[in-house]
Amino acid sequence: MSVVPPVDDAGPAGDRAGDRAGDRAGYREFTSRREGMIHAMDGGLWLHRHVWKGRPMAHLVSTDRARLVAWGTGAGLAEARLQFKPLKDPRTGERRDAWHWDLGGPYLPPRPRVL
Repeated sequence: MSVVPPVDDAGPAGDRAGDRAGDRAGYREFTSRREGMIHAMDGGLWLHRHVWKGRPMAHLVSTDRARLVAWGTGAGLAEARLQFKPLKDPRTGERRDAWHWDLGGPYLPPRPRVL
């Protein structure tokens, strides 16, 4: 079971991987880490996939805490699981307050379909 709650995302077009399923779910994935980070710094939701101890996982990252909380609430995540981690804005080099959800198991959205 994958949990992908809908949240409107009116962010700018970017270097997006796969189809527009992530847009409909409120987050976006990028082939470029830098572009994903910029999207998150602008308050968008950036889904960054990775593998941890051999298991597929993802971080859902943003500087917009309220937006992340809304997404997590829709996915059934306890707000106490939201993690704070200041991140460096790639445009300025300045650290900014940011938050992320660790997503794995049933909370990990399926990979976008590539056409």
